Amino acid sequence: MKNMEKLSFDVIGKTTDANKVWSSTILTLFPEMFPGPLGVSLAGKALIDEIWFLETINIRDFTNDGYHGTDDAPFGGGAGMVMRADVVDKALQSVSRIRDFPIIYLTPRGRPLKQARVRELSDGEGVVILCGHYEGIDNRVIEAWDMEEISVGDFILSGGEIAALTLVDSCVRLLPGVAGNAASAVEESFETGLLEYPHYTRPREWNGREVPEVLVSGHHNKVKDWRQSQSETITEKRRPDLWEQYNTKAM
Repeated sequence: MKNMEKLSFDVIGKTTDANKVWSSTILTLFPEMFPGPLGVSLAGKALIDEIWFLETINIRDFTNDGYHGTDDAPFGGGAGMVMRADVVDKALQSVSRIRDFPIIYLTPRGRPLKQARVRELSDGEGVVILCGHYEGIDNRVIEAWDMEEISVGDFILSGGEIAALTLVDSCVRLLPGVAGNAASAVEESFETGLLEYPHYTRPREWNGREVPEVLVSGHHNKVKDWRQSQSETITEKRRPDLWEQYNTKAM
């Protein structure tokens, strides 16, 4: 684990080859949260192998006072604080090649993140991600930079960093050479518009529970039909919204 963390941070520090690989730039108040989970498992190995590049920018470095204050009270009153447009703007201006990448602001009011958008981002050159805090960011800088507002779910986090880890991981695992099995990625939940079917492995019998007979039958077409049926049943039961979309596309 220690070697992986050390290597991950070494790769983060490299910039000479950043334009040759998929690149992610994270603007944050807490750069120490990265790479975090992105420094281990598939994403961590790909980071070491320089399949992708991670850069963090500390927004506090672009403040004008000794306290490194990035926020102020909201106009109109109300609880909480708002991140200042001038500070965020200076941080964004420091990003090289920023106009080449979509600028994503992670916020609960954004459009829900879908697998189709993840694949589009993964197929591109990279992303710039802005992590908000407090009550959010002054809307003027969001408009000025034409940011894409994305939500990772209908819930509230303490800040955008965990959402950024989620977004980057979902993109990195689709990069060539990361996951290893392209066929597996295609069969995963959301790729076909359905939730994924159940999986089983050895032992064949466990605690009185048997593996479905069709999976050990050797009939590949029957296995394929069973898996499709399971995906449809699970999706209809658990995600009626996806089931409706799936049927609409099939018509």
